[in-house]
Amino acid sequence: MILERLHNTAQLKSLSRDDLRILSAEIRARLIDVCSRTGGHIGAGLGVVELSVALHYVFDTPRDQLVWDVGHQGYPHKVLTGRNGLIETLRQEEGLSGFLKRTESPYDTFGAGHAATAISAALGMATARDINGDDFRVAAVLGDGALTCGLAYEGLNNAGASDRDIIVILNDNEMSIAPNVGAMSRYLGSVQRNPLYNRLRSKIGEVVDDLPGPLSSIGGFVRKWEESVKSFLTPGVLFEELGFRYFGPIDGHDLDVMVDTMTVVRALRSPRLVHVITQKGRGFPAGEHGEKWHALPPGHDPATGKQRTQSSANPAYTAVFGKGLSELGAERSDLVAITAAMPGGTGTNIFAKNHPDRFFDVGIAEGHAVTFAAGLATQGIRPVVAIYSTFLQRAYDNVIHDVAIQHLPVIFCMDRAGLVGEDGPTHMGLYDIAYMLAVPGMTVTAPKDGAEMLGLLRSAMGHTTGPFCMRYPRDATPDLVPAIGELPPVSYGTWEVLRNGSEVAILAVGTMVLYSLAAAAQLAAEGLSITVVNCRFMKPHDELTLAAVLQRHRQILVVEEGTVVNGFGAHMAAVIGRADPGMKVAVHGVPDRFIEQAARKRQLALLGLDEMGIAARVRALRESEAVAG
Repeated sequence: MILERLHNTAQLKSLSRDDLRILSAEIRARLIDVCSRTGGHIGAGLGVVELSVALHYVFDTPRDQLVWDVGHQGYPHKVLTGRNGLIETLRQEEGLSGFLKRTESPYDTFGAGHAATAISAALGMATARDINGDDFRVAAVLGDGALTCGLAYEGLNNAGASDRDIIVILNDNEMSIAPNVGAMSRYLGSVQRNPLYNRLRSKIGEVVDDLPGPLSSIGGFVRKWEESVKSFLTPGVLFEELGFRYFGPIDGHDLDVMVDTMTVVRALRSPRLVHVITQKGRGFPAGEHGEKWHALPPGHDPATGKQRTQSSANPAYTAVFGKGLSELGAERSDLVAITAAMPGGTGTNIFAKNHPDRFFDVGIAEGHAVTFAAGLATQGIRPVVAIYSTFLQRAYDNVIHDVAIQHLPVIFCMDRAGLVGEDGPTHMGLYDIAYMLAVPGMTVTAPKDGAEMLGLLRSAMGHTTGPFCMRYPRDATPDLVPAIGELPPVSYGTWEVLRNGSEVAILAVGTMVLYSLAAAAQLAAEGLSITVVNCRFMKPHDELTLAAVLQRHRQILVVEEGTVVNGFGAHMAAVIGRADPGMKVAVHGVPDRFIEQAARKRQLALLGLDEMGIAARVRALRESEAVAG
């Protein structure tokens, strides 16, 4: 196999075009096989195999800088850049990252797990190159629906005006995670290959350049005429007007065309954009059908994408939320659901199926999603914005400026809150407690199980004086959840004492509640009397319950699946410090560092956020009290 003999991109230069086609087939087969065991974002990677081969064949990497947008397009890139032998460790603990990572390889020039960063980063690299007097190429590979994201346009606007030597490759697969939405998607989807324009433009250039001196003045007229006919002959007029020389659209799976085009483009110097048409999930029949196959868990059949062993676990929080939201939509005609290119990932696809006129997928545009919701709320509509915790970070200004300051009753449902397992640091939802607690007037909640999640959703609908947020994990619910119509709302601002003790009181949040109960039962067998409180409302907190807990205990342990820096524990330490300065408060959560990829249960255990870890922390507190006493 050619792939097995390939250890760096320099070896690509000696291959024939036929060899490159064979290599592409080998890469595709390798990724399908490996991802069936490791899981991962298989669809995007399979779509850019030929593009990856052509780029590394034509460009002098790693000296030339390739910037891959998002990074889950990067699996073929990893295989081509000396990591084929390690690809079996993809997304595993201490293995290869599922995204690009600067510390992993010199070929990974910029790391990213969120969309549309590539153009801005590439422009920064190109500018630094020019400041430093260097001479290499910089190419940004934009893809998977990133042109629905505002940051991409900010980068295009700045790069096109800069007149710098920079290349943007638009990987147009008509998909992000779900099918693309919006006017730009329609614009790109309507393009037709038109070689006439490029031939015509070249001829015009030759004529104008060869005009003798007395006739050179008509060159300006000829150029203006060219601009007027260009809009009829090419779909790239938008990019040309932004300052880019446009090439395409070209077939992203035709290696000859790809190599020839990239060779021409590399030799130029001004901003240029190559429009490449690819098929997401190419070569994997199950992966060619959109959102469901954007990413797959470990243990699936490489031919069909189906799981080899069916899980017997309870439904995921995401599915329970989606079903409950749809049922609530049947009760409330004023309820709408909004997501940012993640209907399946957030469960809102269930709402979309049953209430299509009240569902809005705005594309990869989290800030727009939030401000769009704010506008709806001004007119009496009740918007539920369902976005992953890690992606909502991108809309933080909109949350404060457009929703909270105006006291608008927008409901934020933050999926994938806490530790997310194999996706690694870019997707960890560890900061939402801290950033939402900081917003004046924001209600901040976390359920202990699926039923309480739906009860809190009902509570959110009844709260009309400001924004309300709820976080829940990437995990199965610990309970079998009834229909939302059978569940009452959770009383606003209340906690729940689940176990009474007398020595240490555990104030637990969300996923940590049941682990804390299990730890308390374990400690009871050792003679320790532990109280466990379900702090489902972090803001506002339950003042009456807290006062009662402080009266009966000497030590408080706050347990949360989020950052300890400015999190709920820090918040309660300040509150308790004002109420009872002598009370000892300890915080147990995620430390102040980025958490690397591993299975979610393994991450919880490593951080002491499971039954054993919480029990150990309580024992340490009691021992410190004994020593101090």
